[in-house]
Amino acid sequence: MTLATQPLPDTPTPGPWRHPLRLVRSRLQRWFHNRLPRTDTLLLTQRNVYIVPTRAGAMLVFTLLLLLVASINFQLNLGYLLTFLLAGSALVGMHVCHGNLRGLTLHLTPPAPVHAGQAVALDIRLSSERRRMRYGLGAGVIGADAAHTPLAWTDVPAQGSATVQVTWPAPQRGLHALPPLKVQTLFPLGTFRVWTVWRPAAHVLVYPQPEAHPPALPAGEAQPGHSGSATVQSTGEFDGVRAYRRGDPIKAVVWKKAAQAFAAGRSELVSRDAQSTQHQQLWLDHAHCGHSNLEARLSRLTAWVLLADNLGLDYGLRLPGRDIDPDQGPGHKARCLEALALC
Repeated sequence: MTLATQPLPDTPTPGPWRHPLRLVRSRLQRWFHNRLPRTDTLLLTQRNVYIVPTRAGAMLVFTLLLLLVASINFQLNLGYLLTFLLAGSALVGMHVCHGNLRGLTLHLTPPAPVHAGQAVALDIRLSSERRRMRYGLGAGVIGADAAHTPLAWTDVPAQGSATVQVTWPAPQRGLHALPPLKVQTLFPLGTFRVWTVWRPAAHVLVYPQPEAHPPALPAGEAQPGHSGSATVQSTGEFDGVRAYRRGDPIKAVVWKKAAQAFAAGRSELVSRDAQSTQHQQLWLDHAHCGHSNLEARLSRLTAWVLLADNLGLDYGLRLPGRDIDPDQGPGHKARCLEALALC
């Protein structure tokens, strides 16, 4: 027998009106963001800086009204003095808070590509030409979870600049526009919040997530006009290398494998086998990677690209409608990963 669970009496349940209000709010926010131009450098002026009272500011206004009513009823001169002194301080704080953000220049550095599941790091430089220091400036991503991506706070020196880094959870693979950003301040009293909305023009390239435990690299293919094929050992090493021989050129030494051997306490050197690598090519083929799902295939190919690059091998990539000739190096790896991201 199963018992149906009922919510506790004191547990608040969202009313039916909360979802429509949230939907209307998101549509209004999207409409407002779409009106803003995309730019990687933004100068903050009175046209793009906004100010509203915070909860503390609203409570201060309510307190001032109570003090004013009590001073009128009881004819308290000191009550009038305290009321208008606090009101004047709040007005001065509003002016200082707005000026703390106005006149600031924001610049975004285009982010580096990341793999799916990683966080995109956004470097924002805040520059000020004012002769006074700016305090308590926070930057963050609009719509992001504040618990996992909190605001990054900094102070900007007089006639100087400061850099903050905010993170954004990367979506699925592909080329994505950056989300709207916000820069805000509560300085000096915390009774007003001054902020701006910024839509960067830069994009971020998200590579597929590499497979956690990929199989060994596939066997090499013989070049046209040559016979034989390369084999792949259980360690995932392509057999286009051999033990170092006296007289081998320095450029033929696989220094990555030599560094791994030195770190393990061995003095083993290996060289590239020119005769073997001349006749055989390592191809990472989309149609022969052992998966039927597209994303799983791209994940395995990404892991193979990273593995072949770490081993210092020449490798090519075959995708539907595109072939990348065998090569090696950071540029070749970036071309392969970009092709996988946009496949």
